[in-house]
Amino acid sequence: MTFTYESLPMRVVFGTGSLRQLPEETERLGLRRVLVLAAPGRRALAEQAATLLGEVYAGLFTEARTHVPADLAEAARAAAREVGADGCLALGGGSTIGLGKAIALTTGLPVISVPTTYAGSEMTPVWGLTDNGRKRTGRDRAVLPRSVIYDPELTLRLPVDTSVTSGFNALAHAVEALYAPDASPIVSLMAEEGVRSLAAALPVVAADPSGMKARTDALRGAWLCGACLGATTMSLHHKLCHILGGTFDLPHAAVHTVMLPYVAAFNLPAAPPAEQALRRALATDDVPGHLARASAELGALRSLAELGLTERDFDEIVAHAQNRPYANPRPVTEQALRSLLTEALKGTLSP
Repeated sequence: MTFTYESLPMRVVFGTGSLRQLPEETERLGLRRVLVLAAPGRRALAEQAATLLGEVYAGLFTEARTHVPADLAEAARAAAREVGADGCLALGGGSTIGLGKAIALTTGLPVISVPTTYAGSEMTPVWGLTDNGRKRTGRDRAVLPRSVIYDPELTLRLPVDTSVTSGFNALAHAVEALYAPDASPIVSLMAEEGVRSLAAALPVVAADPSGMKARTDALRGAWLCGACLGATTMSLHHKLCHILGGTFDLPHAAVHTVMLPYVAAFNLPAAPPAEQALRRALATDDVPGHLARASAELGALRSLAELGLTERDFDEIVAHAQNRPYANPRPVTEQALRSLLTEALKGTLSP
């Protein structure tokens, strides 16, 4: 057996109440002026973090938005310069963590991430920026958070619908990692366990959003799935989701949730080891069908049509998907793309 696995240099603090360790993390990094980043709806939590930071707190930027618009990223960089920040605290979901990465990309400022969803961006060196309806992504070690604080308490108020869709977003990271061209036995172990943990926890979270054990299991699973994305190359699923989100401004996590069963149905026949791992993790002989049924039973939208897409949009999606395509376990022809998109538009896999 021959493979390559490169561990990413980051520190993880995991556990209930671990947000209180924020001062120790800033001290460990030698930070003296920290800009706190959050989305508008997370202002109260951001202010709580500011209080924990004490004298290290330098300012608050609460305008994070999905897909990280380029002009917003520049405004955040300007805010960091204005307060003389020597580091950022990204507190929230993938949009806020992505904003922290956008600042780090051009300034080199270290980022501490405190995820409050299951999106997984905090575990990767992947950045994304949207400009003029086009989402650009890349990899750069400069954007990798230096510390990640996972506190399950911070997910207790995460709405069930967001819990479900961000959870499926995380599952997509692990699914693609299993058939990535640079997959390894180490990544495959993390992916299978991440899928198992998260998939088992999500129905319990939906039934009892305040249950700490399920919230902890879901966050642990999301961590593992995110780490898989950080260690491997993205494929067709992420390519399509970046197009649908960046070009059509569709909600990021919901798009992942809708698309995952259809891309899995397309790719898994060409990736038997990945399919076997997912069958074990999900305890099913029909991975795509299981994913579609599970998301529907948990209340997620079932089709691209429900998200506002129409067949008239296919030409643009196909053109972008075939321009600089991502690595994929099977060839992606125009006909195959149109067939996949048609099925996802109609929600044919949903019960």
